[in-house]
Amino acid sequence: MIRALSVPMRWMIDRLALVGYGTRFFLRLCGLGIAAFRRPRLVVDQIHFVGNYSLSIILVSGLLIGFVLGLQGYYTLRRYGSEEALGLLVTLSLVRELGPVVTALLFAGRAGTSLTAEVGLMKAGEQIDAMEMMAVDPVARVLAPRFMAALICMPLLAGLFSAMGVLGGYIVGVEMIGVDAGAFWSQMQGGVDWIEDIGNGVVKSIVFGFTVAFVALFVGYEAEPTPEGVAHATTTTVVVASLAILGLDFILTALMFSSN
Repeated sequence: MIRALSVPMRWMIDRLALVGYGTRFFLRLCGLGIAAFRRPRLVVDQIHFVGNYSLSIILVSGLLIGFVLGLQGYYTLRRYGSEEALGLLVTLSLVRELGPVVTALLFAGRAGTSLTAEVGLMKAGEQIDAMEMMAVDPVARVLAPRFMAALICMPLLAGLFSAMGVLGGYIVGVEMIGVDAGAFWSQMQGGVDWIEDIGNGVVKSIVFGFTVAFVALFVGYEAEPTPEGVAHATTTTVVVASLAILGLDFILTALMFSSN
């Protein structure tokens, strides 16, 4: 019986050890991330890398999702004679849910995998070991600027995604279908709350930024220093970050909107 339980017990102990190590790594990354602003050039370069290179897919995806929301929302609201509320429906769907969640998923697939591959290749090329030999902390020099850059970019990208989605809903609903433009904007302005809707969406995007950045950097830093290890690490980043985003979205939504 003891021998039969040894394998699952060993697996459980390994998982607990990984959770503890990941927690300490996260706290260290947060502490060093604040200190990374002492050399702002490193952070700015990474903002350009993770943010600017993700901008095109975020904007195009937001516009296309706005098209879909405008079309589907119109046909749904028309059943109840509430076509004028199309702007409110599109905006609430974007700022509460689709903006932060879809942006985070796209960010994980575009920037997260790039961060994991970059750090993993540095480890495979022994650049991380070389920094440690020269008494340079690779977490402070390499990981912390990337971590802070992801935190800064994620809320901005989510806001741009939502803005493009609203524009897409306007184009389909007002310009193509013929919904009254004044009703579209007035319903949206009167029904969207800055704190409960937009503010909670910003909080979600910040939490998702923490999640994607930590998962990408942690997996890349712990990747096997081989081509196969780096490839497996990039796949792991997408899977783990995506599941974490969806799980956290449910928890945050339950906490934020349960009283409404």
